[in-house]
Amino acid sequence: MKLRLFSAEIEVSYTLLCLIAVSAALGMFDGFLACAAAIAVHECGHLAAMATFGYFPKRIKISLFAIDIIDGERQQRSLRKNLFIIFFGPFANFICFLFSYLLYLKGITAFLPFAAANLSVGLFNSLPVLSLDGGQLLYLMLCRRHSPEKSERVVDVCTFLCIFPLAALGFLVLLKSKNNVSLLFVCAYLIASLILRRSRVY
Repeated sequence: MKLRLFSAEIEVSYTLLCLIAVSAALGMFDGFLACAAAIAVHECGHLAAMATFGYFPKRIKISLFAIDIIDGERQQRSLRKNLFIIFFGPFANFICFLFSYLLYLKGITAFLPFAAANLSVGLFNSLPVLSLDGGQLLYLMLCRRHSPEKSERVVDVCTFLCIFPLAALGFLVLLKSKNNVSLLFVCAYLIASLILRRSRVY
């Protein structure tokens, strides 16, 4: 499904729309909505940082495994600008978490799921995994002193060191709980996002 917002083309995959329908049918729509709102905050953080420097995306692709903000200026921007744009995604989540949690402490309990979702999305995207913001930030910082090839190898190692313990912990949680597959789902998501983005490091 394709939409247009100002000069940007927005493409939403039908798989994601099916997931929304399934979550609503299973009574999990509230949780899905909190997560979707936190992801929207994250991407709006990137977009706001881009707009600060006068850059606007050509296309935004929303799929089951990722939201890709596609702009043709990324390779031409300075390292400092790219670091700021990438950093501002998780930062926006942490700011929203702080304000949402403060509202929850004031007695507005409806903000707790939104606070938890923002904290989770912010921490998740800060992981040093190549397909996430944390891995992209690490890659760019390494490129200041090393070649792109060596920087990519270092981030690959960090990615493995991050995913392997999560997978092992996920199996332990599954064995003890018998039905909690949340960590394994996270690992599957990371592996799928790596496969889909493998041809594009940065």
